[in-house]
Amino acid sequence: MTDLEGTLDALSALDAHDQAALLRKGEIGARELTEAAINRIEQLRSTVNAVSITCYEQALENAERAAGTPGAVFAGVPFLLKDLGPGCAGVPANAGSAFLDGYTPARDSTLARRFRNGGLVVLGKSATAEFGVLPTTEPVRFGPTRNPWDLTRSAGGSSGGAAAAVAAGMVPFAHANDAGGSIRIPASCCGVFGLKPTRARTPLGPDVGDLMNGLACEHVVSRTVRDSAAALDLIAGPDLGDPYWAPPAEGPFTGALDAPPRPLRIAFTLRAGSTEPHPDCAEAVREAARLCAELGHEVVEDAPEVGMAELADAFLDVWAAGVSSAVTGQGAAAGGREPRPELLEELTWWLYERGRRLSAASYLLTVSRMQRAARALAGFHQRYDVLLSAVTSEPAPPLGRFGRGTPEEQLRDALAFAHETPLANLSGQPAMSVPLHRNRTGLPVGVQFTGAFGAEATLLALAAQLEQARPWAGTLPVGPPTVP
Repeated sequence: MTDLEGTLDALSALDAHDQAALLRKGEIGARELTEAAINRIEQLRSTVNAVSITCYEQALENAERAAGTPGAVFAGVPFLLKDLGPGCAGVPANAGSAFLDGYTPARDSTLARRFRNGGLVVLGKSATAEFGVLPTTEPVRFGPTRNPWDLTRSAGGSSGGAAAAVAAGMVPFAHANDAGGSIRIPASCCGVFGLKPTRARTPLGPDVGDLMNGLACEHVVSRTVRDSAAALDLIAGPDLGDPYWAPPAEGPFTGALDAPPRPLRIAFTLRAGSTEPHPDCAEAVREAARLCAELGHEVVEDAPEVGMAELADAFLDVWAAGVSSAVTGQGAAAGGREPRPELLEELTWWLYERGRRLSAASYLLTVSRMQRAARALAGFHQRYDVLLSAVTSEPAPPLGRFGRGTPEEQLRDALAFAHETPLANLSGQPAMSVPLHRNRTGLPVGVQFTGAFGAEATLLALAAQLEQARPWAGTLPVGPPTVP
């Protein structure tokens, strides 16, 4: 191993808090840390393929200034934005699609500004499924992102580039977003931590107030729980003119990590969304239930009355409307581009067309149906603090798995794989994927914990307790993998 490789491996094993501490102590320079992250990305570019757009020159120019950000927990830490969602001035935005080639936003979104004001150094954009339409990251425009644990398998999606980048040690944490499981699914596949916050906890402005009737929200995937909690402290809170707000937090989210959580009433379920969970996923849930009981929580088997099996059609209607709106809106932002089938993948075009055909009355009836389901889920959390379930119906699948059949068949397969992650998007509740399990081949298998609306602090406290009991950060594949 060369000295450079040794340095990269040592830095890539650290979380964002530890990298920031090295900078504060003067043990490494801001430019040096940025260069190390860039070298790590380039070292794994041809194998993992987690980063689709880079802005290295801008990052190196900003590194020293970012490291000097007063009072910033993450001052000078390298970071990636997902290539879907928040605009970043001067950095191209493709949404994983040839449709947006050449488009570069002229201003920061509120979220990008908060990340930068927190001292983070943006190195580029992580790969995403085209317009986020699938739970895998295999866009035709940029090629597949590979799972660092097994390069023949998917990193999940649509934030697969972010999760793969964190798992492979390119950056300690990375921006991600979630409208149906796109934080939690790749976190599970890649063995990192992923929290989807409560609806409207993080801002979407200034250009967007609401996405997909509140399905979508923004946060990060991370190596450690403390990085996730501190990132939420950094970006949470309404923006001027937001259509609605999440309930105010009682204090900093990092404060939830300072003491063990009170004994919680936890329900666990193996009920499938539309298919039986793989034995590895079922065992991950059972193992997590046993661990929670050992830690003093009350654990019983129970499940909400509503599930994704009966809500799949409603979800797909809102999903199609959201994709159609996003394609139209992004085209307008990029200079009035008109969507054409040759510029979009077949599935994206199918969703775009389906969304355009959906009547306003039909859409609002679908929204009402989802809201009734959300009320039922809220009632369930009157009895239980947390619901424990599988994240996906199987471990990370082989690459190419979701490209078979008609567009509708691909979507049904994707929903079956996503198990019941979309439920928390429908209801707006916070939910997290915690990397507690590995199968016999070493693949990570996350488990999902869903909390009551506004209860991120409860989930973060539980996650910190689980992390202490079963540490996972030190087992990430920080060495450079090779394609078999």
